[in-house]
Amino acid sequence: MASVLVVEDDQFVRSALIRHLSEASHTVRSVGTALEALREVAHFRFDVVILDLGLPDLDGAEALKMLRSITDVPVIIATARDDESEIVRLLNDGADDYLTKPFSVEHLSARMAAVLRRSRAAGSEAPPPRVIRVGGLSIDPLRRSAELDGAELDLARREFDLLTFLAGRPGVVVARKELLAEVWQQSYGDDQTIDVHLSWLRRKLGETAARPRYLHTLRGVGVKLQPPADAPDAGAPVAEPPA
Repeated sequence: MASVLVVEDDQFVRSALIRHLSEASHTVRSVGTALEALREVAHFRFDVVILDLGLPDLDGAEALKMLRSITDVPVIIATARDDESEIVRLLNDGADDYLTKPFSVEHLSARMAAVLRRSRAAGSEAPPPRVIRVGGLSIDPLRRSAELDGAELDLARREFDLLTFLAGRPGVVVARKELLAEVWQQSYGDDQTIDVHLSWLRRKLGETAARPRYLHTLRGVGVKLQPPADAPDAGAPVAEPPA
């Protein structure tokens, strides 16, 4: 069972969530403001956070960004807002899933179970990741750092994950559906999510969609990363153990 933090200011909804989650044998703590939520995650370990957006002291979207600055705990957004562009923005900002109110306890339980499975699978013991080199790119998954021609790249979490996933398959066209499943852990979503992150990545790699060097989009097919033709080792992307 999981340790859950419920961040909800509506006392009726909050009490119902606590009751149902406790009946499912989860350990539950609850708060009604964003600042209390930040204090909780700073002092306690949680398996998942259920975050309302309409908080009295700080909008939940801003609270999400602040949570992401201090923890990687999975966050499920619980909101009455159903604007698609806002949902995409929340997922881009680090939410792991979202539910639109009203929702059933069964629906919440299923989403929690899926998020927890992904989180536990990602945290399971695995061999140390290798440093990936593609052309002038050097990516260290263990240290979560990346360099281009010796200069460190300042990448957000999803940007790093996307770059690492593509670099691990150099020259291979990856379908958008696979990117959503493997990088965002979503079985569905909007292509805009991928396009936005590709645009940010291209900017940081010093290229554009019109003049790509590493990132190439094949319309209607997918995306691939390959070394530019002028790279010294363009024909031989390699991976090596971290130092």
